[in-house]
Amino acid sequence: MGLVKKKKQAVPPECEGMQIKVMSSTCTGEKTIGFYDRKTRELKYCELVENENDIRRFYEKYGLQQDDS
Repeated sequence: MGLVKKKKQAVPPECEGMQIKVMSSTCTGEKTIGFYDRKTRELKYCELVENENDIRRFYEKYGLQQDDS
C-alpha cells in the first residue's frame, strides 16, 4: 500500500490577494476558514475547522505559507 499524495490546488483567480480568515458562528460557535472578501464581508471557498490541523491543511491545499503572527 502506498501513500496517497494530494495534488495542491491553485488559489482560485477571484481570490488572488484576498486574506485568509477563520470566522466563528455567533450562534453555534462553529468555525470556518476561507478567503475573506472585504467588499462583501464573506468567506469564499470556506471549509469547516475542527482543530489546528484543519487550518494547516487549508494552507497546504493551496500551497500557501501560514502567517504565525
